[in-house]
Amino acid sequence: MPVLDILGPEVSRRPPVPAQKPAAGSAALRKYGALPAPSLEWTPQVERETAHLYARVQKVIPPNEWPFFAPYVKAINALKKQRNAVILAHNYQTPEIYNCVADFTGDSLQLAREATKVDADIIVQCGVHFMAETAKVLNPGKTVLIPDLRAGCSLAEAITGEDVRLLRERFPGVPVVTYVNTSAEVKAESDICCTSSNAVQVVESLGAERVILLPDEYLAKYVASQTKVKIIAWKGRCEVHERFTADELKQVRANDPSVQIIAHPECPPDVIAEADFTGSTAHMIDWVRAKRPKRVVMVTECSMADNVQGELPDVEFVRPCNLCPHMKRITLPKILDSLLQMKEEVVVDPMIAERARRAVERMIYLKS
Repeated sequence: MPVLDILGPEVSRRPPVPAQKPAAGSAALRKYGALPAPSLEWTPQVERETAHLYARVQKVIPPNEWPFFAPYVKAINALKKQRNAVILAHNYQTPEIYNCVADFTGDSLQLAREATKVDADIIVQCGVHFMAETAKVLNPGKTVLIPDLRAGCSLAEAITGEDVRLLRERFPGVPVVTYVNTSAEVKAESDICCTSSNAVQVVESLGAERVILLPDEYLAKYVASQTKVKIIAWKGRCEVHERFTADELKQVRANDPSVQIIAHPECPPDVIAEADFTGSTAHMIDWVRAKRPKRVVMVTECSMADNVQGELPDVEFVRPCNLCPHMKRITLPKILDSLLQMKEEVVVDPMIAERARRAVERMIYLKS
């Protein structure tokens, strides 16, 4: 079923991530204190102690690069124990982060669920800002850090809480489903959140004839194609997935008709039409694990293919792929600095957090 309407500004708005960078005397730094920088020298001992981790990534990280990464990996893993911290890493993080320092990995839904189970004082979110906000919303008593506050998201920046309030005025009584790729302020104005993993399930769980689904236009169109619920959408797009084209995928298939193409639902409809399978990052990974195709194109952010390649060396991952500039702001040096200096702390207004938490928890605890 086509979407009923697509609303929103004619020109994409890209306001900056909220300016909340803590001063030198931030609460987290006052509470935990700074730690001295460790040695980052590449030594035979570091090589021995990180060899098991390099084995996970040797297919995607050349041997000449590991001497740079290994000292950071060793230092970060030691600091996690010292700080009683855990690292949550999205599937789009680079292999040395995803495979070597992360405690929990996954898509937005998996990370949201893991955030509710964390038994640690400190959460370091290796992802983008809305993910760190979500972790804080679910863990108001814990310290949540993001290594770079500038790690934003074009979808989160496409809509505001005021936009949602105006939509409710225009469509009174119509429930609002908000993609997790949004700010806490936007989540607070919604009835329930969703991810690309469960968007159809969430929309249908409301038992409504019409649903407002924000802010991803292409995800809304995909959901509309999978349900009888009438969807009202918003003009937001992921700057990574919107760059893929059907023509480039047709060319890939023309070069090798046996190649399998799997796409994320944030892609344009004509791209999804060219795919053999469409699903969230977690579903895409599960599909490759189950099918073990000889050659596959993952139509999503580049690093995910690298991460799966480390696990499934027998599968050939054919590019194209696109990099997310925001995800790539998170690096090992910044993670180390985050743990040493307790930055950057993520703070959410308690009034907003309480309302946003309800929407996120309704999603997390929605029965299959």
